[in-house]
Amino acid sequence: MGLAVLTVNAGSSTLKLRLLGGDDQVLAEQTMDPWDGTAAGLGALEGRLGAPDAVGHRVVHGGVDLVAPTLLDDEVLARIEGLTPLAPLHQPRSLAGIRAVRAALPQDVTTVACFDTAFHATLPPAAATYALPANWRRRWPLRRFGFHGLSHQYACRRAAELIGRGLNGLRVVTCHLGAGASLCASVGGRSVDTTMGFTPLEGLVMATRSGSVDPGLVLWLVAEGGLEVEEVADGLERSSGLAGLSGTSGDMREVMAALDGRGGTAARLSLDVYVHRLVQQVAAMAAAASGLDLLVFTGGVGEHQPAIRAAAADRLAFLGVAIDAARNDVTTADGDISADGTIVRTVVVTAREDLEIARQVRDVLR
Repeated sequence: MGLAVLTVNAGSSTLKLRLLGGDDQVLAEQTMDPWDGTAAGLGALEGRLGAPDAVGHRVVHGGVDLVAPTLLDDEVLARIEGLTPLAPLHQPRSLAGIRAVRAALPQDVTTVACFDTAFHATLPPAAATYALPANWRRRWPLRRFGFHGLSHQYACRRAAELIGRGLNGLRVVTCHLGAGASLCASVGGRSVDTTMGFTPLEGLVMATRSGSVDPGLVLWLVAEGGLEVEEVADGLERSSGLAGLSGTSGDMREVMAALDGRGGTAARLSLDVYVHRLVQQVAAMAAAASGLDLLVFTGGVGEHQPAIRAAAADRLAFLGVAIDAARNDVTTADGDISADGTIVRTVVVTAREDLEIARQVRDVLR
């Protein structure tokens, strides 16, 4: 039997806790939605979620130094806090989750920080480096970090299991499609490229985030459009993406529902832009991996929107992607949706960052 691990996933408005037993069975779970980022309401956590042997926290940003799961002490906590300027929307929530759970559990429970950026620490210099002035890059950590690493790492490994393949030499593109969205190209289980960069704003169209835009456009909005930096940042983060294009909240379910209503034209445009960018970037990730053996969909959209999967697969046929329409229509959890006889396999994987966190915690303590 392995260690019982409490996994803690602090989101922008929620706190998700799950206690996994030694065989990864779910012993207890709790979601606080909304969560105000404080320890209020967590005083009886140990009684409600059992007595974990260890705790694993998802931390969005590990910077250039924290590139592996790390035992959490005051020094590491301070280093995580020091990275807040690199992820101002995400890092404070991770820190709040750490402090809230620390306050609710005995002080002798071992705690490990698991970083979303760590999986992408293996990016080759060609993929990680921005073509910026050398003195800027010496002064600041201006590189592509990538995010959603815990999800990509788990999805890659689980997808290989679903098709009965080992990771050795396997070329995989994982599509983490949720409110936030990113792709990852991996070879042999190692990340070689990803769509998010210095911040989680780069890359795909997301629920409320723009994804990649011309940096000259941003400069124009400030210099010529008269917008303040804070207005631009808020617009790119909270009012763009599917929300900005469709006039909905940005939730993919609302966009799909709007197709036949008065906002159908805007909803159709938003989906066309979304799929265009998705297909474009899957092809780029396949190029970075020097080919494609396995395409993986995970996350809320990736798991529950067969129409998005079908639209993407249809336009990726030139890479050898082909799915079975009947399988695709009914699959919402771990499953192979590949068409019979296709060389490139396509699978759906249920997002389980908690399993990846628990695995990393046990590896550290082992």
